[in-house]
Parts: sequence; C-alpha cells; structure tokens
Amino acid sequence: MARFTVNAHRFDPYRNFKFRIKIDNQYVAGLSKCSALRRTTEVTQWREGGDPSLSRRLPGRSDYEPVTLEAGVTHDTTFEDWANLVHNFQGDAAGSLRGFRKDIIIDVYNEAGQKAISYTLFRCWVSEYQALPELDAASNAVAIQHIIVQNEGWQRDLSVTEPTES
Repeated sequence: MARFTVNAHRFDPYRNFKFRIKIDNQYVAGLSKCSALRRTTEVTQWREGGDPSLSRRLPGRSDYEPVTLEAGVTHDTTFEDWANLVHNFQGDAAGSLRGFRKDIIIDVYNEAGQKAISYTLFRCWVSEYQALPELDAASNAVAIQHIIVQNEGWQRDLSVTEPTES
C-alpha cells in the first residue's frame, strides 16, 4: 500500500520540525515546540446477566489532552495577551469571558516548505502561562515562555491534501 498517493517516490514520513501555529488567524512568532495531539477514550465494562463469565468493553467518554506551546521570549505578546483574558491580573474579578476561547490551527510542512497537514483545535483557552523561565547567568540557554492550552477536540483539515513536491 502506498504511503503517499501523489508522490509515489516519497517513502519517509514527514519530519516534526517544520510547523507553524495560528492563533487569531496570525502565525505565532518564535514558536519552537508544540506537544502532541492526544485523545483518550474511556473503557466502559458491561456484563450481561445471563453470561457472568464474560465482560464486554464499550467506548465511553473521550478526553482531549491539553497542548503545550513554547516560544522564545521576544516582544511578541500573543501568549501574554491571551493568558490575560482568562486571568484578570488586576484582581477585581472584572474579567470578561468574551474572546478567551480561540480556535488554533497547526500547520505541518514538508521539507520543501509546502503545507502537508493541518489540524484545527476547537474552543481552546489558556490554563497555564509561564512568562519567563528560570534565569541563570551561568547558562547559555534561550529564554522560553510557554502556555498550556485546554481544548474541546481537534479535527484534521481534509482540504489540505498531499503536496506535489518538485
């Protein structure tokens, strides 16, 4: 069975380092890492009264794990602005619930820079925000900020088809 229908000469799967994330229809600057999209479905056991030796397993509720996004610290305030919609830092509980949920788009590209796969994450909101990492004058590391995003599911965009590589 062919892994790639348009490019029969391609055998290797896509690499995981060419991706971009859109929030509010804008690509996030300096994004360096995105955790896995993972869905878990509970198993519900059921036993019939007439068959006490056998239990059946049925699918139950599905749960979508949070997604972590990491970016180098710059003057881009995308993460901070979004996190502030959920947490009112002024402390008077006057925060608005308008706009704190956003859909996120994850675009994965092939080695030639062509969009190959795209997923949309629905009704996301920031549950954790790290503005700065631990600072250490003796290290040579990049300062990374991150957000943890709760979501209510995701779906692959089937209109994004396999690219024709040159």
